Amino acid sequence: MATTTAAQKKADAKAEYDAFLATCPSQKLLDRISDKWVTLVLSALANNGWHDPGDACGGGSRVMRYSELSRTLAGVSQKMLTQTLRNLERDGLVTRTVTPTVPVTVSYELTELGLSLQQMIRGLKRWAEVHMDDVVANRESYDHAK
Repeated sequence: MATTTAAQKKADAKAEYDAFLATCPSQKLLDRISDKWVTLVLSALANNGWHDPGDACGGGSRVMRYSELSRTLAGVSQKMLTQTLRNLERDGLVTRTVTPTVPVTVSYELTELGLSLQQMIRGLKRWAEVHMDDVVANRESYDHAK
C-alpha cells in the first residue's frame, strides 16, 4: 500500500474541485466573488479603478481609506461595506491596515490574490458598462412582448 504525503493529498483534493457539485467549496467562493459589492470594491481598489473604465492595461492596487471607499461606492450601506471588506480580508483578497492616529486611520489594499481576481472582474465590469444599453433594450422588448 502506497502512502501519500500531505502535499499529494492537498494536490489531489484541489484537482477534485468541481463547482458543479453541491458539496464543492468553490461554490461558496463563487457566491462570494459574484456579489456586486465585491466587484465594485475590487474595482475601486485597483489602480485603474472606477475613474477610467476604458483602461485595458493592467494595474496594481491603490490604498483607500474606509471613508473614501464609502464615498466611491454609491448606495452601499456602512454595514454592507464593512461586511464585504471583512469577507475580502478573510479570503486574503484585501489587506486592512490600521494606523494609530487620532482618530484611527483604517485603509485597504488589494493583495496579490485580490489583484489576480480583479483582473478577471475588470472585464466583466467593462462588459456591463459597454453593453448596458443593449440589455435595457432587450428587457424593454421582452417586457412589451409579454
